[in-house]
Amino acid sequence: MWVLDTNVVLDLLHFADPRALPIRHALETGRIECRASAATLEELQRVLGYPEFGLTLPSQQALLARYRALAPCIEAPPVVDLPHCRDADDQKFLDLAVHAGARVLVSKDRALLKLAGRGRLPFRILSPQHAAERARAAQRPDA
Repeated sequence: MWVLDTNVVLDLLHFADPRALPIRHALETGRIECRASAATLEELQRVLGYPEFGLTLPSQQALLARYRALAPCIEAPPVVDLPHCRDADDQKFLDLAVHAGARVLVSKDRALLKLAGRGRLPFRILSPQHAAERARAAQRPDA
């Protein structure tokens, strides 16, 4: 099970960043699974409305629907005994990762990546580059 932060979702579904394509392919083929929460979907919806992305409302809705199809929504209330992220807006991704039983949280956010070395987390925090390597490995029949 994986959790993706908002910037990674944008790389996958809006920008079609070639470096993120192994993750998208693994999700679309069911080699890896992903989860979202109401809080993470709300953030994605808000960000999709930013004028700099130039997305019409139907385009925003289509992208959100596509992500919801790849990442079913689960409940993810705050988890008390997790390390606190320096950026409070990112705590929702840590909470989601715990509730989803995630093995991997993929993020481009420095505050989250700084937590990667802490042993108290029951999942790994990976950059998109490292996650793409892991996704490519998941696509090999011998993986």
